[in-house]
Amino acid sequence: MTATRGELFAGVTVAIVTPFKNGEVDWDELGKLVDWHCEQDTDALAPCGTTGESPTLTHDENERVVAFVCERARGRTKIMAGTGSNSTSEAVRMTRAAKKAGANGTLQVGPYYNKPTQEGYFRHFATVAEATDLPVVVYNIPGRTASNIAPETLARMAEKCPTVVAVKEATGSLDQASQIAALSDLTILSGDDSLTLPLMSIGGKGVVSVVGNVVPRDMMALVRAFAAGNFAGALEWHRKLFPLCRDMLGVATNPIPVKTAMKLLGRGNGEMRLPMCPMDDAGEAKVKQTLINYGLLKA
Repeated sequence: MTATRGELFAGVTVAIVTPFKNGEVDWDELGKLVDWHCEQDTDALAPCGTTGESPTLTHDENERVVAFVCERARGRTKIMAGTGSNSTSEAVRMTRAAKKAGANGTLQVGPYYNKPTQEGYFRHFATVAEATDLPVVVYNIPGRTASNIAPETLARMAEKCPTVVAVKEATGSLDQASQIAALSDLTILSGDDSLTLPLMSIGGKGVVSVVGNVVPRDMMALVRAFAAGNFAGALEWHRKLFPLCRDMLGVATNPIPVKTAMKLLGRGNGEMRLPMCPMDDAGEAKVKQTLINYGLLKA
């Protein structure tokens, strides 16, 4: 293990949405999205994560989206490709494709629905890690996968799998994050925007962000202020961002609110794939008011 192995994705990685048009991936809009983030100097992009509606992308689409984002970015920002699956063999196949496409790393969600044992988790991630030399970011989100990857299992991965470099910690538990930090040298990245500052206070190095689809520079300002020792500045950013973070993940299931917000800001049409569907008028009005309160829209 090396102390700096996971610093590759320290900072703000934005889990980007996947734009759709008439049920198909909107490649023109996806290209604009990548270009916009490069102009914003976003630290890294994670295509095909939860926010990218990966469960309703075919494996072929997943590979094509990752390859497109890598090609469009042209090295202007780092790419953490979402290539996880509840099938180990499919995760391996998509991860190899991401490596070929030029991704800088891979975001590997815990196998969902299967509810593996801790040994099953270890074997799954070890198999994916051994398939390529891409840095692996383990994505632990038990609220969606139905079971938790224990800190002891993550520590075992850190010890046995050199390419497992970080964990996207989306349990909402600072106790769990603290235990991971105590047991391993994995870079800990917040999986919840609103917990970025608390998690950094116990050793985290950044966030894989949903809100960054809307205000990447503000999220980066928070992370960089804390990293520079400007704790008062980081707290000020946290307080400003908190209502936006809360509503982008709380008004409805991600990515419904953030796609709605982007549509209201003139960035995309907000289209989703079933079973994700548009929110009702009251929900959209709440998202709109949140954007107004933040100063992104005029009343």
